[in-house]
Amino acid sequence: MESNPTELDNTIVSVENIQSMIITIRGVQVMVDRDLATVYNVSTKVLNQAVKRNIERFPQEFRFQLTDTEKDELVTNCDRFGTLKHSASNPYVFTEQGVSMLSAVLRSVTAVKVSIKIINAFVEMRRFLQQNANVFTRLDSVERRQIVFEAETEKNFEKIFKALESGEPSKQGIFYNGQVYDAYTFACDLVRKARKSLIVVDNYVDDSVLTLLSKRKTSVSATIYTKTISRQLALDLKKHNQQYPPIFIESFKDAHDRFLIIDEAEIYHIGASLKDLGKKWFAFSRFESGAVEMLKKLEVKK
Repeated sequence: MESNPTELDNTIVSVENIQSMIITIRGVQVMVDRDLATVYNVSTKVLNQAVKRNIERFPQEFRFQLTDTEKDELVTNCDRFGTLKHSASNPYVFTEQGVSMLSAVLRSVTAVKVSIKIINAFVEMRRFLQQNANVFTRLDSVERRQIVFEAETEKNFEKIFKALESGEPSKQGIFYNGQVYDAYTFACDLVRKARKSLIVVDNYVDDSVLTLLSKRKTSVSATIYTKTISRQLALDLKKHNQQYPPIFIESFKDAHDRFLIIDEAEIYHIGASLKDLGKKWFAFSRFESGAVEMLKKLEVKK
């Protein structure tokens, strides 16, 4: 029988409570299957069985199993996972994308509402970290171990502090309708990150993408592969290149998704065209392999 959504809202399913369950593993914010089962008001076994029946919807970047070392660290740092110490199987953890997919496989009105609350918790935590990044970087004179969201997440926050100091963009995440500025800022950070080259694969490009790429360092080359080079785009490109370091555009019709290749080493898969970021829901993920192969295929198609 489906649980009463109102009862869940007033007890376990609050943004604050869910945020205390979000931990960082492998540099990614995740929730453990046991915590998710508690929030969804189902058993861990039922939750994982639903996933296994739809395993094609949960690639590695959505859900992964902890190693023995990661499980031991989890047990050491989080008292509520003490019973895992002698468990024969290691728990699974879900990223923000994995949580959004859970609502589809659990198939209930309650699951959808709970998933929205969990995703909001991820978003609020990410927004808090972004908005206070400058404050965090000025805490060198303070004992960082005294600043924790919860005692059990101390080590995770130490990782977050280091990530903030490095300025490294997130590996994966989701933006929602209206997050136009947040998504644009994220894209700008990716562009500024490049040291040698930027390659955009996007079927729908306009002058706003040229403006975005103009934020790169002057020594960084930029190439766009797009389905159609309209007269307007060609004109915009000509005027842009008269004032800024040139951007090159190639016609390319074999891609459906959007990609950003940075320094021929990293690929960001982006679920929306760069000109439309933040207008609708979209996800992004970073791949640290495959760039060389993709570049070779692009060269062949020229």
